[in-house]
Amino acid sequence: MSERLISGELSSPDAVFETSLRPSLFSDFTGQAKTRERLEISLQAAKQRSESLDHILLSGPPGLGKTTIAHIIAKTMGGELKCTSGPTLEKAGDLAGLLTNLEPGDILFIDEIHRLQRTIEEYLYPAMEDFKLDIIIDQGPNARSVRLNLPQFTLIGATTRSGLLTAPLLSRFPIKERLDYYTGEELQKIVYRAGGILNVQITPEGALEIARRSRGTPRIANNLLRRVRDYAQVKGDGIITAELADKALAMLEIDQDGLDEMDKRILETIINKFAGGPVGISSLAVAVGEERDTLEEVYEPYLIMNGYLNRTPQGRVVTPLSYKKIGVSSISSSRKTSIQGNLF
Repeated sequence: MSERLISGELSSPDAVFETSLRPSLFSDFTGQAKTRERLEISLQAAKQRSESLDHILLSGPPGLGKTTIAHIIAKTMGGELKCTSGPTLEKAGDLAGLLTNLEPGDILFIDEIHRLQRTIEEYLYPAMEDFKLDIIIDQGPNARSVRLNLPQFTLIGATTRSGLLTAPLLSRFPIKERLDYYTGEELQKIVYRAGGILNVQITPEGALEIARRSRGTPRIANNLLRRVRDYAQVKGDGIITAELADKALAMLEIDQDGLDEMDKRILETIINKFAGGPVGISSLAVAVGEERDTLEEVYEPYLIMNGYLNRTPQGRVVTPLSYKKIGVSSISSSRKTSIQGNLF
């Protein structure tokens, strides 16, 4: 690619989202080609029939665009997007208030839907199937059930752990889409576009350098772009080239393979303190000073996907690639070092 520069000239759809890097239309959305195609067909068919879109479940690791897709669907369908999350719905009245305030064609987006309480989840069943809501009025002998009619709406659920969803709730989503990690080329386009929105001068090579260290995740790519922008402003001439991006990311302790300081600490801990494994996730969390859920949902997927770590019934085990990354010559020497360290 040539050393061509871009600076922030915004197209009209992007002008609305100047303070946000979210695309507002599927035509501006990069990656997830198959998911995008299937959703566009469903959207077009629903609009032609003048019906609300079927309920949608979006699953996948954090930062891949689930919330962005919900915004695009709402804009395309012409409905208002009402956002909430599973943990914030503490009682049935919270959900009832949201549902009764919906207008025909509105989109209700529930993030982390797998964390809904079971009693609240059951209120969703008639709402999703029949657009009706059963509520209990009064208590004791005077308690009675009242059924309210709801407007036709679309529920979009987002989850990072679809395996925790109950079978009854899962079966009520006609459309289920899983988002996958992005390629370096797709992330390069995302970073390049974000550079325009942020009014940053960036070369294609600079965008690629940021993209390939972003762990396949647009959210991380956009966050790194902001940090590299700061570095270019203070330490450089404001132009993000491949060389400058490399220096900035090295300062942030993000290496050529996208591993950050915590990734390396996890691998070093397993190698040096647990002789390469296996080690239980709880013990590993204590050893590195991080929450168990954070290790499982944020760090482990990337390490496993790139061949640095394996999950076994006995615990986590590093691979030969991890020894090479950390700079340990052999498994046997690591075990010897670990045993000697434990003796003193």
